[in-house]
Amino acid sequence: MFWRDKRKGYDEPDDPLLWHVDFIVALARVMRPDVYVELGVHRAELFNQLIPFAGELIGVDVDPRSADFVQTVPNARFVLGTTESFANDLRDSPMAIDMLFIDADHCRESVVRDFRDFLPFVRPHGLILVHDTHPGDASLLDPGWCGDAYLAIDELQRDARDYEMMTIPVSPGLTLCRKRTSQLSWADEGDAMPYDGTARGGPA
Repeated sequence: MFWRDKRKGYDEPDDPLLWHVDFIVALARVMRPDVYVELGVHRAELFNQLIPFAGELIGVDVDPRSADFVQTVPNARFVLGTTESFANDLRDSPMAIDMLFIDADHCRESVVRDFRDFLPFVRPHGLILVHDTHPGDASLLDPGWCGDAYLAIDELQRDARDYEMMTIPVSPGLTLCRKRTSQLSWADEGDAMPYDGTARGGPA
């Protein structure tokens, strides 16, 4: 459901189900990703707020109406299509992703596929954020809301060798993943995301 109008107020800025927007914006303000990719743009509630903090932003959605909400700025672009087709495009023209937000199809199979398709393109110590992974009650298990995306985390966690995961247990849930083979980013020469006063363009 594109407009998510089953529950009044879902798209209002103060809706409690949108707490992840402020959280991810604060994270991007610190991390300053060179490349941010968002799978499932909807009304660009999150996407547009990250524009000041990322070098390049790419939003992917199957619904052409999402394009109307994405701000027209030089460092942001909208890709109309499936996440699978975009992953195929990246195989032909790879890029290193610093921060990836997965919020497209909420079924377990799709979330697992998106995670595995895009993981190879995430830079070492880059972040993958998966939305809708801790629905607050059974009503949110509807496919138009969180679906069974939470089941994907159990599956992905079992395979976690090159990444670490944790879920914030506040509905509708957000799982954070860091791609890494070592704990210290600065120990991997050339792969570290700088964390200092000039990180990703300096303070806001």
